[in-house]
Amino acid sequence: MTDPRPDDAAIPLDLVDLSSPTEERNPASAELDSLDARGMVDVILGEDATVAGAVQEQAGPISELVEVCVGAIAAGRTVHYLGAGTSGRLAVLDAVELAPTFNADESMVAAHLAGGAGAFLTAVEGAEDDAEAGAALVHEVCVAGDVVIGLAASGRTPFVRGALQAARAAGMPTALISANPRAELAGDADIPILLDVGPEVVTGSTRMKAGTAQKLTLNALSTAMMVRLGTTYGNLMIDVRPTNAKLVGRTVRILVQASGASAEEAGRVLQAAGGSVRVALVALLSGADVDRAAAALADYPRDPRRAGDPAGIRSAVAALAKQP
Repeated sequence: MTDPRPDDAAIPLDLVDLSSPTEERNPASAELDSLDARGMVDVILGEDATVAGAVQEQAGPISELVEVCVGAIAAGRTVHYLGAGTSGRLAVLDAVELAPTFNADESMVAAHLAGGAGAFLTAVEGAEDDAEAGAALVHEVCVAGDVVIGLAASGRTPFVRGALQAARAAGMPTALISANPRAELAGDADIPILLDVGPEVVTGSTRMKAGTAQKLTLNALSTAMMVRLGTTYGNLMIDVRPTNAKLVGRTVRILVQASGASAEEAGRVLQAAGGSVRVALVALLSGADVDRAAAALADYPRDPRRAGDPAGIRSAVAALAKQP
């Protein structure tokens, strides 16, 4: 195997002593290559089982960030994820999945990967080390009031540093999601979320526990954001985009689960409502026709400030119940 580094490339000796648990050797997997398949899987899954607890310990700052992001989106601003490598790819995955689930778009949550979209499939050499590129991206895509969230497993990625520093200099709220409790970039974030997952099973492979922890954090963050913005009724999706047969079936099932109506009635009302799950749900819960349901909903649009009913469904149903 040939050395992947060019002959004239300098060895970054300053990073040899990088202070990050993900770069330490895990004693639980020190003899990993000597184990059989079952032994390897047991070690890997045993270490993975510790990740949820590490994320739970950061519930406070995650919740704080939820409120900051909800306020920004409600004001017409955007939440931006920025990262490199595994961290950046997880950010992209979280952002794009919000569209079919919550009918969100890039004006609400956008993800930016060091090296550009092509880096999702193929690594772009040196992209994560370019702090100026991170800063330039913030200047290009962000406006006042946007939120900038950097993701860096090691807590030191220059691309993320440049982005966070540029955002803070412009007065934007900032956050960091890192798997290093001693992250260098913590001081560049208003809300640091530092996940103490310990050493990886394969030393330095942050696609493992660090990646899982970041994914769990993003799951909690973005889901709570979207629910606070009124995209669900209880735990049921009411802004789902029915873009395929499975999702069309899901919309009818949601109405059945929420209202107790039969699938036939739910389908009929959904069709009469022009495919709007919200209007159909209010109609089914109140017994009103879809026109009255739509009018009631117009008086109670989605609003995260409406405690206990950000979606407006309960309020619209209650208002219809008071009408003669």
